[in-house]
Amino acid sequence: MKFILASSSPQRKDLLEQIGMAADIIDSPDIDETALKGELPRDYVKRIALAKVEVIAAKYDEGYVLAADTIVALGRRIIGKADDRAGAKRDLSLMSGRTHTVFSGVTIIKKQSGEIAARSLKVVETKVRFKRMSDAELEWYLDQDEWRGKSGSFTLMGKGAAFIEKISGSHTNVIGLPLCETRNMLLGLGFKIKA
Repeated sequence: MKFILASSSPQRKDLLEQIGMAADIIDSPDIDETALKGELPRDYVKRIALAKVEVIAAKYDEGYVLAADTIVALGRRIIGKADDRAGAKRDLSLMSGRTHTVFSGVTIIKKQSGEIAARSLKVVETKVRFKRMSDAELEWYLDQDEWRGKSGSFTLMGKGAAFIEKISGSHTNVIGLPLCETRNMLLGLGFKIKA
C-alpha cells in the first residue's frame, strides 16, 4: 500500500525519511486553518489534522494517509505564523524567558478498497523554555529571516536553537512531527517499513 503524506512541510518529509518511512506520494491539502473563537490549542490541532487527512484520503482508494498540524501556544493562546517582522517580534517577545507548549495533532487513515479501514489520532505536547532574549539578540534573530513561515516564529533546526534552554518531551515534535508516536501509530495500523 502507498504511504501518502498530506503535507507540504519539508521538515515532515525529511523526518519521515530519517526513520525509513519515506512517503510514496506527497499531496498537500488546501483547507482553512483559521482558529475558531475560543478554541483551545489541543482542540485546534486535532481539528486541523483531521480536516487535512480527510481531504487527502478522499482522493485515494488505498493507502496510509498521514496528516499533522503543529502550533505553539502560551497557555490558551495560539501563536501562529507571523505575517511580518513586527508580528514575529511580538511573538518572540512574548515567549522570551518563558516556557511555551508545542502541540502537534497527528492523524492517520488507512484506506482499502475505497473505504476507511482504520484511523488513528494523537495529540503530542512538548514544553520548550526560551532564554530571556536581549533586544540585540531579538533584532539579530529577526534579521536572519528564520521566523518566516514558522509557528511561533522560530525553528529548532536553525539559529533559533541558540535561545532554547530546555525541552521536555519530543524534540522532533518541535520540528514538526513527533516521530516516535507517529511511527507507533503507523505500525499499529499495520504499516510495513520498507527495508
